[in-house]
Amino acid sequence: MISDSGGDDAVIGRGVRLGVDVGQARVGLAASDPDGLLATPIATLRRDHSVTFPAERGTIGGQGQATQWPEDIAQIVTEVVERRAEVVYIGLPRHLSGAEGQASGAVRKYAHLLAQAVAPATVRLVDERMTTVTAHRVLHAAGRSSRHHRKVVDQVAAVEILQLALDLERSRGQRAGELVAVSETKGEGR
Repeated sequence: MISDSGGDDAVIGRGVRLGVDVGQARVGLAASDPDGLLATPIATLRRDHSVTFPAERGTIGGQGQATQWPEDIAQIVTEVVERRAEVVYIGLPRHLSGAEGQASGAVRKYAHLLAQAVAPATVRLVDERMTTVTAHRVLHAAGRSSRHHRKVVDQVAAVEILQLALDLERSRGQRAGELVAVSETKGEGR
């Protein structure tokens, strides 16, 4: 498991949490109830690789700064604002040994960008080993054929990631995972 890196938000309060499963082509999204008991699927978003970093266009999140985020990030920002989410949990892929691979670096970069976009809500990384495998098993058990998994497997994986984080919150009495810091770098949109 990824250890908690602290931060002011480490103590649990009431509020919606979001779960995100980041893939190369799609992003799964899930949300909790305000009490943080149950994760439910929201959507599968198409991953937008057209913008690698915010450009000087449009306004996101009411921050008064001109920033154009990738479409999937902008949709997550909308969910954070509309649901008044306190924290966004992103699954960090690891090998079974616990080591991080190439996919982990891409997810960390995505998490850093999302943290800037959703601030003051926080972004935290949680170990997502086996969540996609579990998601496929859940869909099979529900009677979904393998060829129909593609449309919803990312949402189910996001539910698994978020439910894991919620369960860790309850058992430990603090936020799960590793806090993603928001940097104040000129030209990065915040």
